Amino acid sequence: MIGAVLVANRGEIACRIFRTCRELGMSTVAVFSDADAGALHVREADTAVRLPGASPAETYLRGDLIVKAALAAGADAVHPGYGFLSENAEFARAVTGAGLTWIGPPPEAIEAMASKTRAKGLMGLPPLDLADVTEGDLPLLIKASAGGGGRGMRIVRQLTDIEGQLMSAEAEALAAFGDGTVFVEPYIEGGRHVEVQVLADAHGTVWVLGTRDCSLQRRHQKVIEEAPAPALGPELTDELHALAVRAAKATDYRGAGTVEFLVADGRAHFLEMNTRLQVEHPVTEAVFGIDLVALQLRIAEGEALPPAPPAPRGHAIEARLYAEDPAADWAPQTGIVHQLAVDGVRLDSGYAAGDTIGIHYDPMLAKAVAHAPTRAEAARKLARALERARIHGPATNRDLLVRSLRHPEFSEGRLDTGFYDRNLPDLTTPAPGGRHAALAAALADAASRAGRFGGGWRNVPSQPQVKRYGEHEVRYRLTRHGLEAEDHPEVRLDAAEPDRVRLEIDGVVREFGIARYGGGDGGGDIVYVDTASGSYALTAHPRFTDPSDLVAPGSLLAPMPGVVVRVADGVEEGCRVTAGQPLLWLEAMKMEHRISAPASGTLTALRAAPGGQVEVGALLAVVVP
Repeated sequence: MIGAVLVANRGEIACRIFRTCRELGMSTVAVFSDADAGALHVREADTAVRLPGASPAETYLRGDLIVKAALAAGADAVHPGYGFLSENAEFARAVTGAGLTWIGPPPEAIEAMASKTRAKGLMGLPPLDLADVTEGDLPLLIKASAGGGGRGMRIVRQLTDIEGQLMSAEAEALAAFGDGTVFVEPYIEGGRHVEVQVLADAHGTVWVLGTRDCSLQRRHQKVIEEAPAPALGPELTDELHALAVRAAKATDYRGAGTVEFLVADGRAHFLEMNTRLQVEHPVTEAVFGIDLVALQLRIAEGEALPPAPPAPRGHAIEARLYAEDPAADWAPQTGIVHQLAVDGVRLDSGYAAGDTIGIHYDPMLAKAVAHAPTRAEAARKLARALERARIHGPATNRDLLVRSLRHPEFSEGRLDTGFYDRNLPDLTTPAPGGRHAALAAALADAASRAGRFGGGWRNVPSQPQVKRYGEHEVRYRLTRHGLEAEDHPEVRLDAAEPDRVRLEIDGVVREFGIARYGGGDGGGDIVYVDTASGSYALTAHPRFTDPSDLVAPGSLLAPMPGVVVRVADGVEEGCRVTAGQPLLWLEAMKMEHRISAPASGTLTALRAAPGGQVEVGALLAVVVP
């Protein structure tokens, strides 16, 4: 019997596994990098061990240190989590070689399937040879052999782009997985990303747990997943199940794994087998009423699965909440999570109020999962929960998720990996109602200074109060007759307190929840306004601008903290550049981010050098048109 489990991962992954371990009466051991010393997964574990490393990003790749940590903490089993070392056969051997229980598939199965190139060979689908690629093979897809999650992946539409895209993909794969090996395969446009969850024990039983659709992806990163995959039809579903069982049995598989396919024109194209639990496993758990982590643990203890899994029921949808800013080309965001509350659905997260999102790991903030009797109900439930969520902190993709779940294509089950290519502009237009949110923020601020309204009214004419929140300028007076706001004749003030404002707008009473974080009267505070139909993050402008805050026209500022990976060839001070020309690349949160010239002109300053660490807002370059 397993008594104590070390999870060789961090964040949401570790927190989710710890939850099941506690329910089964097992002790938990966390490992952490210096950057994660105060992280939620460390706080939730019974015991925690620091992992020394050259950098926080490399720490969790040190299998030797993790095995030592398990032995030092008295763990008798190691769960690899979802990523990092979960598909590393040598790590699995090191765990068992130290006398510990490995909660995962046999190393031989990992070796057979963890590398996408080897997996394709096993299934009779070798990757393309670059030497033989012609125009007729386009478009192509470059993929990292050792990883997933969209990292190390590039689409190539012109042969002249192959060299540059290969270099970029290799660099990103090396940063994310410690292995820069990539391969090339045809890129199938308009297909669906469908996967099959398998679970196998040591006694020959293999469960196939339905299908999942993960087609809604942006930059090859999954955004929304669901189970079962809609509108596949019984014949295609049976084919997918049969292929998944064949892959599992071919490798004498044990534990949880996922077989992934691209479905196009009614055909299934094998992509890979992930020899681990997947981020989106909660939708399968909800539909089958099981705990996959608990089953992993029992299989590791030698238990046999029942002959067949439970019958599926209903539909489940998961949305990944990322800390990223749609207004800044979806750049990952860092900063303090002041509040994270999504009511009425399952929420898996590695963050709690007061935690800080750093630069070293991916920007996923949480996963929200809804289960309901039907797909339409699950989508409605999840969209509403996200819409009403209180998410105070760095910018997120919350609005994108809500709109995606309500989009006609999604509602009708017309899914493919090009969903966001077609619809992203419509899904990211600014939400209406911002001016009412700004008015509510101004009135809440006034209430915090003067006390709850009823008092503090002016009964003599005066200049209006003027406050600025982002692009919104609010002008109002509070008189004995109530609110006078010349730009809001449709609004009547019903009540205002520092954290709550109620406005009657065109005869309809609406409530606004207000939360303010920042530097007090110094300006620059962020005000979060939560309503029943959406939320707004507004920057409170100071009344007077500090001259030191001004930057020269054409300045390129770092959109996030990170490391300068490289500067483009030929780019130096004094050179001519064209609009959109790549100037340099930043690496942050295990991904590369290209910084391009905003306009054609002369590069008059270049302050970035390879290997240099930059903070958000740091001056990188200046392009004078």
